[in-house]
Amino acid sequence: MCSRREIITDTMTSYQPIEETLRRTLGLARRPVAITFCDSAPQGIDRFTGVEPSSCSYWRLASAGRSFYTLASDHYNCPVGAYTHNVPLPPGRVGELEATLTLMSEVGYIRMEEVPGIPQLPKTPAAVAYAPLGAATLAPDVVLVWGSAASIMLLNEAAMRAGVGGQLQAMSRPTCMALPAALTSGTVASVGCIGNRVYTGATEGELYAAVRGADIAKVAAEAGTIASANAALTEFHTRRRSLATE
Repeated sequence: MCSRREIITDTMTSYQPIEETLRRTLGLARRPVAITFCDSAPQGIDRFTGVEPSSCSYWRLASAGRSFYTLASDHYNCPVGAYTHNVPLPPGRVGELEATLTLMSEVGYIRMEEVPGIPQLPKTPAAVAYAPLGAATLAPDVVLVWGSAASIMLLNEAAMRAGVGGQLQAMSRPTCMALPAALTSGTVASVGCIGNRVYTGATEGELYAAVRGADIAKVAAEAGTIASANAALTEFHTRRRSLATE
């Protein structure tokens, strides 16, 4: 959670080298997103003034280069995203979550008994700050990385090598539950969900990973070793393909 002390401290810290390392070694086409859950509106960052249909829509904007923060009301249009962010809907809209979940259940997308197991943030943030990782001026609570399946494979292996790999299996719907899951369990991969793919423009071959902000430097430090190891093993396994007799 961001505080005045963290804001002042992190203006002296650059995340640009970490982003550059991750993008180069993992082959990321999209910029990783720094996400910080704040106890109050952060100073020196623009307040988001537009309208978006989902909480994960803010990932798209930040990955494209924008830095801003949202308030609770900016998440009301996404009942599921509000749920994972522990943002209570206002009285006039509180029924939207049940209506959305009912629709998902009726079409066979989820079972209602799954809902209590969806991770949530431990407390409601007063604000959520988003930025491309390299432009972050706040210490991120979570870094959201999205890229090809091969890129997320490398990131997951780098997290394991750094000793910060999560113990959870790859997560599914909703994609946004990866954020609170990473806070409590370490790096988690997510295969995404259809809502997220519609709202963010994620392609069929792209996956996600959420890394605790405190762990991102460790992961980046191991990414080069993992990328080099995979290159060597590519040659090794390619040679072994000659053993096939099919």
